[in-house]
Amino acid sequence: NMTLRLCCAWIFILLPGLSDAGKLLVVPMDGSHWLSMRQVVEKLTERGHEVVVLIPEVSWQMKTTQACTVKTYPVSYTLEELDNAFHEYVATHLKDLPFPLNVLVLYNNSVHVFHTFFVQCKNLFNSKETLQYLNQSGFDAILTDPIFMCGATLANYFSLPFVFFMRGFPCNLHYEAPQCPSPLSYTPRLFTFNSDRMTFFQRVENALVALLELVYCNSLYKDMIKFSSEVLQRDVSLLDLLNSASIWLLRFDFVFEYVRPVMPNMVFIGGINCAQRKPLCKVTHFPMKCDYVVSGSLVIWNFFISGNDL
Repeated sequence: NMTLRLCCAWIFILLPGLSDAGKLLVVPMDGSHWLSMRQVVEKLTERGHEVVVLIPEVSWQMKTTQACTVKTYPVSYTLEELDNAFHEYVATHLKDLPFPLNVLVLYNNSVHVFHTFFVQCKNLFNSKETLQYLNQSGFDAILTDPIFMCGATLANYFSLPFVFFMRGFPCNLHYEAPQCPSPLSYTPRLFTFNSDRMTFFQRVENALVALLELVYCNSLYKDMIKFSSEVLQRDVSLLDLLNSASIWLLRFDFVFEYVRPVMPNMVFIGGINCAQRKPLCKVTHFPMKCDYVVSGSLVIWNFFISGNDL
């Protein structure tokens, strides 16, 4: 798999030479995020690098594996509480609400989900045994999914170089933190559902949403920013935790996004999502009509299904 080899090659940059095995700490995100990262972890292990995956004792997809060393830490929530928070979050996405009501409802549910994972990060730093183990292990770098900032905080805490492996941030942070130019005249913001060819009023809407984005995300990550400042014993901002990442491995394809400038340390690895392939299920109905709205890589389909079998 070319994408998988490319992904591993970029991580090798932060590790010792190919003749010496490096030691990598992996701080993943649960759920589908881990399924893509696991392919990279297994490939790095095959190449002779020592990989330690740091996971909470309560999780969905992150189970122990023989491919690498797994270090767990205790958490204060149950699997049922984790399930309930996610079910509410998913239910919000399925509601057909107009803008800006959809943003407000999604924000309220996102705060609840984010709080659950912020508690997870606090549990990690409260585990003195885990921190002592990490401090004595002599890692060369950290590979992390940064959506909840715990891996970035941990990397800053131990002063280690770190690689982001991610799909994207809310509020355009994956372009804001690396200081990519983001011209509002033709780069539509999330939730506006504009294209890169906007009318004057759509550009005004785009500019207003962009102004609100940082406020939105600062509020969303408020607890984590406060906690990171306490852990690092200095005032940090949202961008402070992100802009020192050595490499950004982005799990989406550049050709599906609107054209925009990116930084040299941003690598698009959209093919990694196809590492685990399965045959498509049998189609039994034919869509007579398909309405769609495209916003970057977001495609919303509305199918009107006929009653005729193929």
